Amino acid sequence: MTYRPSDKRYETMTYNRVGNSGLKLPAISLGLWNNFGEPDSFENQRQMLTRAFDLGITHFDLANNYGPPAGAAEENFGRILKKDFNGYRDELVISSKAGFHMWDGPYGDWGSKKYLVSSLDQSLSRMGLDYVDIFYHHRPDPDTPLEETMQALDLIVKQGKALYVGISNYDANQTAAAIKLLKAQKTPFIIHQASYSMLNRWVEEGLTDVLDDAGAGAIAFVPLAQGLLTNKYLHGVPEDSRAKKSHIPFLSEGDIKEDVLNKVVKLNEVARHRDQSLAQMALAWVLRKQTVASALIGASKVSQIEENVKTLDRLAFHADELAAIDSILKTNQS
Repeated sequence: MTYRPSDKRYETMTYNRVGNSGLKLPAISLGLWNNFGEPDSFENQRQMLTRAFDLGITHFDLANNYGPPAGAAEENFGRILKKDFNGYRDELVISSKAGFHMWDGPYGDWGSKKYLVSSLDQSLSRMGLDYVDIFYHHRPDPDTPLEETMQALDLIVKQGKALYVGISNYDANQTAAAIKLLKAQKTPFIIHQASYSMLNRWVEEGLTDVLDDAGAGAIAFVPLAQGLLTNKYLHGVPEDSRAKKSHIPFLSEGDIKEDVLNKVVKLNEVARHRDQSLAQMALAWVLRKQTVASALIGASKVSQIEENVKTLDRLAFHADELAAIDSILKTNQS
């Protein structure tokens, strides 16, 4: 069946400018980190992407190593792009990244010019694209000079393979250095993709100041703390959770501590009084920061995307709500 986007797709979504750039991102973006690999239902992937677009989500975020296996998410996205979004490419913001291990040998990881340029060429081929809208260096490289990595990003823009470039997982000092180098090359650095949530507030310790001073913006990944800031873990660890999936890094069943779950339960009470789900409140909380142009969600089913987009029905916080959230987060329940 031929997909036709909803005529109302732009009526309710909020679009935020990324720093001082000309680019706007939807307040909610969809990441393809999980659930878009070979083991996952292709039809479900299709339904999630098309429904997201119907809801005004125009930004789809990928990376070379998303899967499993690595590269599978870009391949599947490319198939869906060709089948369902043919004729709508100019309405989409598509991003990819390189910086983690992708292939064997000395040229398939980190931040050399050799790796970044080669990886993006492969990503474009998998997705069937001439360019991506944003290309990120995925993590700092302790061995490759930062000058070389930034020169690679500059080259990629000048080759027309990316409209904008960004960085991810850089700390405040590394970000300031990268911005200085890119500015000298007149390359449009506009965005930092950073982990940020109520349970992980490190960006507030200097990074957002660096971005604000540079006129750049941020997009927050794992704003729901990989599902911890949803109703999924309020009553234990369910079998279908990320913590039970061995191929998904960063979150394991052992990471879910009692003190964190106690905070989650109390945060859920604040959300309930706001007439929101915990996930919706968590996304609204991240978006309260003007530096953050978009919250990057993951999803395993359409209903999760629909619920997360309803966050936009109530983005504002009262001062007492923010104070209550801060009080809960600062509590040490050892």
